[in-house]
Amino acid sequence: MSPRHFLTLKDLSSAELKQLLSRASELKKIHREGALYEPLKNRVLGMIFEKSSTRTRVSFESGMAQFGGHALFLSSRDTQLGRGEPVEDSARVISSMVDAVMIRTFEHSLVETFAKYSSVPVINALTDDYHPCQLLADMQTYQEHRGSIEGKKVVWVGDGNNMCNSYINAAALLDFQLVIACPKGYEPNPELVAEHKDRVTVLHNAKDAAKDADLIATDVFASMGQEDEQEQRLKDFDGFQVNTELMSLAHQDALFMHCLPAHRGEEVSAEVLDHPDSVVWDEAENRLHAQKALLEFLLCHK
Repeated sequence: MSPRHFLTLKDLSSAELKQLLSRASELKKIHREGALYEPLKNRVLGMIFEKSSTRTRVSFESGMAQFGGHALFLSSRDTQLGRGEPVEDSARVISSMVDAVMIRTFEHSLVETFAKYSSVPVINALTDDYHPCQLLADMQTYQEHRGSIEGKKVVWVGDGNNMCNSYINAAALLDFQLVIACPKGYEPNPELVAEHKDRVTVLHNAKDAAKDADLIATDVFASMGQEDEQEQRLKDFDGFQVNTELMSLAHQDALFMHCLPAHRGEEVSAEVLDHPDSVVWDEAENRLHAQKALLEFLLCHK
């Protein structure tokens, strides 16, 4: 039987995603109570990093340790992948020695190829096209603070990047309306937008988009690998900062989210990020719990 992979949110059904989010909150409770729960005893997660990371590495590594398993850190500098071994060959070899593989890389096609030749579940921990693990944490956080997100208005402010694409997938699976506010030329994947045109709207004005929002989310204007575009992007994204003025246009109880790391004073004001009601830190912690739920789902449910 071929393994279940998690390359985008669409690898889960709507019912599976909802169950996984509820399970993540249950696992959070178990962890906070200090109860021992080790469903992955003697299991190994191979973690391949071609992009640097803080939250992804700490959350997956901690999650495996808490589950009684082990996480193996592999950077492209330390493996044959970085020396030109075909992805297919690396997939066959690595998957024969571990129980699951997590990959954080640039091209989405790399995780797709790796998954095709892997004998164990493969998890996309970020590619240039999608960041589904972050969406698990975001949706868990919204549910914990405000209940179901179904029928709500979610606003993405900023670049139509991997996070934005994953928000589109989340809108389809969890049945919410998504409004994307970005400068011209920074729109998300047009095919993805067209596929979900019944629930996705693209605007080029952040203030118009923010009206009556239940959740506003953003990300840095220049992601990893785009550092040389930083200056130009700061000019292009003028007027797209999430600040107190923008949040005041949303519903009074609207949440703000950011996948972090944040550049205070650029895509978000320090006032919004560090507000006493900010859920950004819960969102970051929930990477741990959501990914534990994902690992349990992929490895324990046959």
